[in-house]
Amino acid sequence: MHKAEIIQKVAGLWPEIVMLIGATACLFIGLSKGKGPRRSTPWIAAATLVVAALMVCSHPSATDSSTALAGLADYIKLAVAGIGLILLMVAAGVPNRLRQTLDAEAAKHFEPGDVMTGEFYAFFLLSLTGVMLTAGAGDLVWLFLALELTSLPTYVMVATSRDRVEAQESAVKYFYLGALSAAIFLYGFSLIYGATGSTEFAEIARVAQEQIAANGDKVPGLLLMGMVLSIVGICFKIAAVPMHFYTADVYEGAATPVTAFLAFVPKTAGAVALILLLSLVGWDPMPAPIAWLIWLIAALTMTIGNVLGLLQNNVKRVLAYSSIAHSGYILVGLLAGPAMNDATGGAGGALGDGIAAVLFYLVAYGLGTIASFAILGCLRAGDREAQTYQHISGLHKNHPFLAALMLISVLSLVGLPPLVGFLGKIYLIGSAYGAGYTVLVIILVLNSAISAYYYLRIASACYFGEPDESVVSAGLFPRYAGALIAATLAVVLGIVGNGLVNASRNATTTTQSIAQTDDVATQTAASAAPFDLE
Repeated sequence: MHKAEIIQKVAGLWPEIVMLIGATACLFIGLSKGKGPRRSTPWIAAATLVVAALMVCSHPSATDSSTALAGLADYIKLAVAGIGLILLMVAAGVPNRLRQTLDAEAAKHFEPGDVMTGEFYAFFLLSLTGVMLTAGAGDLVWLFLALELTSLPTYVMVATSRDRVEAQESAVKYFYLGALSAAIFLYGFSLIYGATGSTEFAEIARVAQEQIAANGDKVPGLLLMGMVLSIVGICFKIAAVPMHFYTADVYEGAATPVTAFLAFVPKTAGAVALILLLSLVGWDPMPAPIAWLIWLIAALTMTIGNVLGLLQNNVKRVLAYSSIAHSGYILVGLLAGPAMNDATGGAGGALGDGIAAVLFYLVAYGLGTIASFAILGCLRAGDREAQTYQHISGLHKNHPFLAALMLISVLSLVGLPPLVGFLGKIYLIGSAYGAGYTVLVIILVLNSAISAYYYLRIASACYFGEPDESVVSAGLFPRYAGALIAATLAVVLGIVGNGLVNASRNATTTTQSIAQTDDVATQTAASAAPFDLE
């Protein structure tokens, strides 16, 4: 890589650099002896996210041989920074309420190592940085390190977010299964390297294209096995079958704000990683074995997630299986792929573009899910978190504001108009139907109908149940604000979401195909067909 290319690459990494600086600042200031500086760490994290978002706007990612999907990277970075601010509001107060932190604050001789505030917000920012780096990955090594940077902080956040043994048990389970998934997709990456002789996406795509053409339009065995293992391993990140088993236990064991974090951040990183991997072999057409694999995983993930969601009495577990089901919906869009011949923007273009639909749906799903978990986090049942149907029963009588927000969030998740979840599912269905996956569309619609039962059960408990007098407000204003903002955006973007639709569409139409990056180096990104591997 030439000096000019290195400078250009670093210029596109300013958002990540800002995030790393902010994480380091939180870590060190959180060890301060003064209570004031320690309590300022969430504000530092918020300022970091705002500055990172401004850096994305002022220093857009470059479209070159190492970063072929610049539009995708910038979209994800902005989405992560924006939703990260909401997640930060929801997470407010988590480390300050830990018994270890309270004991350290009350001790005569302050011990900085006993306070979790700095570490919590540092890990929070580091995980979000991993998602940003995932979106800008240009080779397999970068992608692996970015995915692990996304995941590793979450293991610690789960373990330290509660004073109960359930959190530690969940963290251990999450860590070991995460290590297993990392081993699987890393082995897949090694097979892809062995099949193509390169770790750079542009070179892998070029060699893969040549091998497929020379092999009678069939993917060579070594490359195919590498792709299959990589896809299956990354299924852990998005909580998709067959790597979904940890989800309900970990979501239940972690503190509710951390569960909200897990429901969006690793899933976004995994979805982006799958987009990058699938772009190496292309969608025009996608090799049959890979297409059938994703088809099967999508159908099983939707069905298993929704059916098991029906059987739960713990709302956090219900939302965990809901998260699994939504991963299946996302895979439908990934299977449909981008609109090969449609360069138009707006709703019409996005309706036939599976990748744009996935980018839109990640935001729509994130808002609905985060709002739901935030509302649970606003309630306490004695010394425990509110998390069962009994705890939210009759919520409308004692906490009408929270009940209204819960109603909006679950209706958005089920996909009812005029909420943003409805638009998200319309775009996913439109792209899959346009790509010829009619049976999968029918499965998606049926599963959405199944999910309506447990979503409406949550709403019914809030409005028609008898109140549990042991349930009280947690008294955290930032968490209320996070729930309000997420629910409000779910309504607003459902009604006037053209801006987000256009942004998701531009994230795919303004990028080059990884396979064609070297061939069209003299052309502009706008003149290149998105993800076109022919």
